[in-house]
Amino acid sequence: MNESTTREERFDHGLEVLRRVDGEAGQRVVDSLADISPELGHQIVAWGFGEIYDRPQLAPRDRQLVTLGMLTALGGCEAQLEVHVNAALNVGLGAEQIVEALLHSAGYCGFPRALNATFVAKKVFAERGLLPADQRESRP
Repeated sequence: MNESTTREERFDHGLEVLRRVDGEAGQRVVDSLADISPELGHQIVAWGFGEIYDRPQLAPRDRQLVTLGMLTALGGCEAQLEVHVNAALNVGLGAEQIVEALLHSAGYCGFPRALNATFVAKKVFAERGLLPADQRESRP
């Protein structure tokens, strides 16, 4: 977006990107802020998705890998991880790749945070009827 766009145009563009990546989950987050901090919701959409997420230098799947790693490392971000595990699936990452990224994070941010993130992913996979291939193969 260029700097001459209006606040509303930036929001509309960000909302288009948000819907493409997060589907309805992102909109629910923005809606949940309407009665407490509509400005935070606006900034997440207009700036976070319209300005940052939509930059062409990284593909959406790569942005989601970075986001999953960062949220895992931060810890305490399970609600946001749930949204972004869904988003990662929406932009082309498979369950196996997500599990591998979370396993990889254990070496950098510790087992407790990697475990918490993996349990969030497990919940999302169950809701979407997915199970990583290595888990299917090892089941009796």
